Amino acid sequence: MTTAAYAGIEDSRPLPKAWYQQRRDAITLAVLPDRRYRHALQPGCSTGTLTAQLAARCDRVTAMDVEDGALRSADARLRRAGSRDRVTLYLSPRDAAWPPGPFDLLMLSEVACDLVADALAALLARECPRLRPGAKVVAAHWRHPVADHPLTGDAAHAVIAETPGLTSIARYGDRDLVIEVFEHR
Repeated sequence: MTTAAYAGIEDSRPLPKAWYQQRRDAITLAVLPDRRYRHALQPGCSTGTLTAQLAARCDRVTAMDVEDGALRSADARLRRAGSRDRVTLYLSPRDAAWPPGPFDLLMLSEVACDLVADALAALLARECPRLRPGAKVVAAHWRHPVADHPLTGDAAHAVIAETPGLTSIARYGDRDLVIEVFEHR
């Protein structure tokens, strides 16, 4: 979505997708194995819907997006939620180096599908070794093909599963959604 498309909206998905997004976020938060996290990283935070919910479970959240308009919407949402002081927002290209951590939670919600398989594998191989030992990596994605996404959710999860040092510890799937929790060792 372009920056102009984010002006004055709360969510980046069209309204018919609102129930899917609510379900995805609720299930994603429910499968987190730990009650609290010290520092979460969320690439592709969009308008901050999930970011605000993560802030309630994390001491700190670092959230990134490629669109300035999305980050402005996220900033407003976090301020309304009273959690802006715990969240750092970054404007960053999809394949850029991640901000300094260390992180004990990596949230990949609807973002891994945006990269081709080789680029996703290279990004994870480069950045995941910087995660804390025992960190959780949570991936939540739409399973069906999307015209401007190189990967389906299942294809993205297959790439993530091949990342050295990550072990799958939980998985949820239905017709539309796949969520997987990995542990970094």
